[in-house]
Amino acid sequence: MKTKCLTLNKFIKNDTFKELLKVIEISLVLLFIFSFQSIASSTSTQNMAVKLVNKESNKRTNESLSSRTIQQTGRTITGKIIDSFGQPLPGVTVVIKGTTQGTMSDSNGSYTLTNISDDVILIFSFVGMRTQEVLVGNQININVAMEEEAIGLEEVVAIGYGTMRKRDLTGSVGSLKNTDIENEAPKNLQDMLRSNIAGLNVGLTTTAKGGGGFEIRGQRTLKASASPLIVLDGVIYNGSFDDINPNDVESVDVLKDASSAAVYGAKSANGVIIINTKTGKAAKPTIGIDITTGFATLLRSEDVYSPTEFLGWRTDVMYSINRSAKPYMYNDPRTLPNDISLDEWMRYDSSQGDEINTWLRRIGLSDVEISNYRSGKSTDWKDMVFRSGLEQNYNINLSGKSDLLTYYWSLGYTNNEGVIEFDDYSVYRSRLRLEAKVTNFLSVGLNTLFSIRDESGYPAQWDMYDNISPWGQPTLEDGSYKIYPTDDGVAARHPLINNFYVDRNYKYKSMDNVIFFKVKLPFNISYELNYSPRLTNTEQFQSESSKHPEWSRFGGRASRNTSNSFSWQIDNLIKWEKTWNDIHRVDVTLLANAEKSQYWSQNITNTGFVPSDVLGYHDIGSGTSPITSSNDTYSTGDAYMARLFYSYKSKYLLTGTVRRDGYSAFGVENPRATFPSAALAWVFTEEPFFKSINLDYGKLRLSWGANGNRAIGIYDALSSMSNGMITYVSSTGAVYQDSYLNASRMGNRLLKWEKTNSYNLGLDLSFLNNNLNTSIEIYSMFTKDLLINRSLPNMTGYSSVADNLGQINNKGFELTINSRNLSRNNFEWNTTFNFSLNRNKIVSLYGNMIDVLDEKGNIIGQKEADDIGNKWFIGHAIDEIWDYKQMGVWAIGEEEEAAKYKLAPGDFKLNDVNSDYKFSNEDKDFIGYRQPRFRWSMNNSFKIFKNIDFSFSIYSYWGHKSVFNEAKHNPTMTLDRFNSFKFPYWTPENPRDDFARLNSNMAGVAYDVWWDQSFIRLDNISLGYNFSKPIIQPIGIQDMRVYVTARNVAVWTKKFRFWDPEYKGPTPSYITLGARLTL
Repeated sequence: MKTKCLTLNKFIKNDTFKELLKVIEISLVLLFIFSFQSIASSTSTQNMAVKLVNKESNKRTNESLSSRTIQQTGRTITGKIIDSFGQPLPGVTVVIKGTTQGTMSDSNGSYTLTNISDDVILIFSFVGMRTQEVLVGNQININVAMEEEAIGLEEVVAIGYGTMRKRDLTGSVGSLKNTDIENEAPKNLQDMLRSNIAGLNVGLTTTAKGGGGFEIRGQRTLKASASPLIVLDGVIYNGSFDDINPNDVESVDVLKDASSAAVYGAKSANGVIIINTKTGKAAKPTIGIDITTGFATLLRSEDVYSPTEFLGWRTDVMYSINRSAKPYMYNDPRTLPNDISLDEWMRYDSSQGDEINTWLRRIGLSDVEISNYRSGKSTDWKDMVFRSGLEQNYNINLSGKSDLLTYYWSLGYTNNEGVIEFDDYSVYRSRLRLEAKVTNFLSVGLNTLFSIRDESGYPAQWDMYDNISPWGQPTLEDGSYKIYPTDDGVAARHPLINNFYVDRNYKYKSMDNVIFFKVKLPFNISYELNYSPRLTNTEQFQSESSKHPEWSRFGGRASRNTSNSFSWQIDNLIKWEKTWNDIHRVDVTLLANAEKSQYWSQNITNTGFVPSDVLGYHDIGSGTSPITSSNDTYSTGDAYMARLFYSYKSKYLLTGTVRRDGYSAFGVENPRATFPSAALAWVFTEEPFFKSINLDYGKLRLSWGANGNRAIGIYDALSSMSNGMITYVSSTGAVYQDSYLNASRMGNRLLKWEKTNSYNLGLDLSFLNNNLNTSIEIYSMFTKDLLINRSLPNMTGYSSVADNLGQINNKGFELTINSRNLSRNNFEWNTTFNFSLNRNKIVSLYGNMIDVLDEKGNIIGQKEADDIGNKWFIGHAIDEIWDYKQMGVWAIGEEEEAAKYKLAPGDFKLNDVNSDYKFSNEDKDFIGYRQPRFRWSMNNSFKIFKNIDFSFSIYSYWGHKSVFNEAKHNPTMTLDRFNSFKFPYWTPENPRDDFARLNSNMAGVAYDVWWDQSFIRLDNISLGYNFSKPIIQPIGIQDMRVYVTARNVAVWTKKFRFWDPEYKGPTPSYITLGARLTL
């Protein structure tokens, strides 16, 4: 308790705590303002409609209306707005044309406007719907049926420090709305985005936590991070995707080309993912509830040999090891042929006693295995390490919107069990988003995300179950786990042994805030200030009990690792927008940014606990061999950016951007860099000469831009010092220790950004009354000044130095097709198809030149040297495989030729390029690629009878290879001590070309076996039902939906047959039941 108090006092004195208090104080002030404004709003307006102010009662021309609000005199207009299926549509904006006056439809789709004259035109707009204009005339009730706009030209997408209509985009931006995949019930953002945007690759993680990495348009760096920049609600986000609740996400926009991403300069070389969260929409408070529960089970399971099969397989293993063995030496004596007597069989090795025990010992079984075999006791290790995991997800949110206050508050809890025993994960997440209109020109707001992740799960060692004999003994007499089930200290360990003796507590806490205010200035100028502090705390505590059979010699072991970080950003934004005569439109954005990041960590480990380690990490000071360490880091950055958008008649579009970045991680000679971009677009269907062509919409886009990559170690450009103790022996033989200090890293004053120049050509087309829409992208990128570790001669005292060298080129093609295949009153069918391919090539590396020799050894020129160690080759792709090519398996009758390589029938045959009967680098060849050559995905969604929706999605990775060394049947130790997965193997009776014999020989040559990893996955099937409003509204429910989802349903592979082709290990399938209500 004393230690905890001291830690708390130290934290209170910490600058981080003081800054956090300031954030809390500001938040409380803002909340007070919001509360005051909300009360004022409720007393001043009952219907939450926008107040109509009389500015100029005698002038009603369109010119005067466009620049001021007016007080209309006339009747009250009411109505109801529905979608194409006749369902009420809340949140539709209804405004008087030429003004900013209007209202929004409520949860029933109803709206009301007062004092409306006959000549007023009402504009009805909603994201994803065609905007409609209606002349009031003598009407008093105006009902509108909104129609979906297939191409979504009026949809607003995030473009970085602002938004823009799809119609006005000049760069390459991929978008996904939450409503597009609401049927699929994604457990995280990775599931939400996987295979849904062309050019965005999402990795697969199969743990209870889930997740996966992101990559946009392939790899174009060697050392620096290839992860894209993440922007959350307009602010750069440095946190984890796991802290963002997918239920809070409204939409995601992916900036793929340099012109779109250039507004983020040095952080955007790998593209940008912009996440937009939900905010209040309905006029009255709305409560949303979303509950899901389901199970995770193994999709593809690899079986090991059963107890009976194991004995037959072990018999073949022994014959493979001892190829000169006597006939039937390793066979069950109960199956001996008539010409071999039992006595003769026993005399093979002068055995005596029981013939069954003799046989079992010959095939490598230990005494405990023999005992269990004779007793008929076997163990299913697979059943012990795998399970069906329960998944639970509970979410609730409160949202609303008035003319003065918009709010959204959510709470979520997730608890997942993985398919591996003890793989557990849980997270609490909350988001609060507020924006208040203080005056007509000032708005303030707060956007806060808080999460607590518990990753204390300690998964069983599932990769042991294929090694352990089914006749092994899992427990001791007292019921505790037995570390070596076969009493063989070299063979496989019990897969749950560590779990039984480990106490672990891993907690990750984070809080991300955005505090902002927006000011409307004269001449359509606006100013926005965003202050974004982020605070994290990580606690990783673990105890390893001295009761563990192997850990007892340490006297128990415990560790306490804690870390804290505090970072902030400030964005100052000035925007100006002006339109002249509906012809010329100009939009200017200016940015000044500053940032700071700090990180502190403390690590304590201890062993030899006295008198006992029963308290573990709770009393770490009772150990006798403490080791402590710490690490603190600090970085700063700043940026200035200007963007200009110009549109002429919404037909000719131009975007230009320039950004100047500074970052403390680079050398003192190059702390800053400039990143420009330019983009043009031409909506050619607006030209008179295109009117006769059967094309609804067509736009051609061309862009160029430069981006930077700064994702390196904070201190890579600086020299570093290390210290320690060294032992000396004096001339008299005395031994003593002294401290030393040496330079451990070489600095580089010239270290600078990687820079990527990117060109993008895009074509957007819409056919068949906007029911078929296509987007085509062709791009080419050139990344120079690669951030790599350059090797140094040993004489320098350093192994390498961070430097800028080399160039990688990257090019690709993307295709997106959205089709409304069928639309009827009671049936709708939509399809989305994505296709992408990417190619990269290393153009140069370190600049080291070597001689080129002809066949006679004469120098005929020079070329740049390859990096053999990292397998990087000039003119080849980063992921290209350089290895020996397998030519099959040596067959019976080829003994003499195989012997020249010290091999035998059943061993893999490698291509000896120069026929010298030796294998060296000269015999290696380029035999494929690690990354898919192309990717495609398809999603089909159906709506039936207005209430039922059904969807399924498929995606495929094609043309890549993966290591499959299991085909060699050549473990690090002989197979006679293990079990195995049930793979085929070569035998003289059953020869084959794709698998070697058991315990095959590699003759000292290190190589990998590569198999085609191409696959097609049925990723998701979803079925949902929406209850009719007349049924649920009388009981106070506005909307209610129930659904069932199956994820990772099936997979088809071209050749790969081991576990899952995307992840060589246990890969779960998920079945989820859910219910979503709106109150």
